[in-house]
Amino acid sequence: MGKWARGLTLMVLLAILVACGAPAAPPNPTTPPTSPPTAPATEAPPATGPAAAEDSCGDRSRLSKQLYLFNWPDYIAQEVLERFERECGVKVIVDTYDSNETLLAKLQAGATGYDVIVPSDYMVSIMIKEGMLAELDKNNLPNLKHIDPAYLGLYFDPENKYTVPYMWGTSGFMYDTAAVQRELKSWKDLFEPAPDIQGKIAMLKDEREVIGAALKYLGFSMNTTNPEELQKAKEVLLRQKPYVKAYTSDTTRDLLVAGEVVVAHIWTGDAIRARDAKPTLKYVIPEEGCTIWQDNLAIPKTSKNKYTAEVFINFLMRPDIAAINANTIKFGSPNRTAVQQRLIDPTLLNDPGIYPPDELKRKMEWLIDVGEAIELYDRIWTELGVEQ
Repeated sequence: MGKWARGLTLMVLLAILVACGAPAAPPNPTTPPTSPPTAPATEAPPATGPAAAEDSCGDRSRLSKQLYLFNWPDYIAQEVLERFERECGVKVIVDTYDSNETLLAKLQAGATGYDVIVPSDYMVSIMIKEGMLAELDKNNLPNLKHIDPAYLGLYFDPENKYTVPYMWGTSGFMYDTAAVQRELKSWKDLFEPAPDIQGKIAMLKDEREVIGAALKYLGFSMNTTNPEELQKAKEVLLRQKPYVKAYTSDTTRDLLVAGEVVVAHIWTGDAIRARDAKPTLKYVIPEEGCTIWQDNLAIPKTSKNKYTAEVFINFLMRPDIAAINANTIKFGSPNRTAVQQRLIDPTLLNDPGIYPPDELKRKMEWLIDVGEAIELYDRIWTELGVEQ
């Protein structure tokens, strides 16, 4: 941190080092950290009044007229995009992808023009290794002080040189209690489905998530590189496939709400928004555990608008903006100030499906870069025959 903070005054330097300091040692990548004690609200500046209204647009003479965001579907509040354009004069143009692998493949194939991307944890590791990400100038990210240190310094970017946290969540499953009038609590309910849900199951269109769920069901690590364990996971998925109506990451909510599926492998925020539309839907963190993940804001090396991208990332970390985003898309927010100031809807903050207690977190795993073993995962996905 000392390198990027030298030009700041001592007071600002101390504030940033206190608020943004990463944990002394990165966590075991497959064991999520427990929540740290809540710091007093006085440690973070107020998110209303002058602090919220302060100019977050940096040097306006350096801003581009447009910014290109490559993001997951429905993963940023429209109001946030409109606020950024209104306050800073920059129009954000959004393109979407449905998996980390799609994001990687598109960039590897030579796609350029994107200024901000939103890779998940293990994909950050891969992109750093491939030299695809630009190092962030933290002088342009003063709002990093609002991020909870529990979400900084993680295994995939231990010094946060390339990324800052965006949202975090889990990958469990959801079912309709009106259609399935018994408690579902295990991955077994998806991989050994009872007759009344056969053909009414949706799985994520995500290689690591789907194979990881099968591995977890079998009692293996979601990051195994053991060919025998992966072969057993493949067999589970092939047996399940005739009962799966859809592999999808962007229409799961619609399928659940419409009743076209009654059980779905799903990400946290999508589950909560589906439940808002149909209260009989219930989100479950399986008793065996599931994925915990963190999506992150990063800048591709090919960006032509790096300064504007950093201003946009800083804008997203402003507590009032982070709260708008969290209240709209309903994923877990890493913004400590927004949480402490109760800018985020208390109903969301108190929902264990969004902010699970530590005892549930201990059953979860981060997905990590499995190195050359990814070829084994790719082969399973190909043999499963999920349409791209």
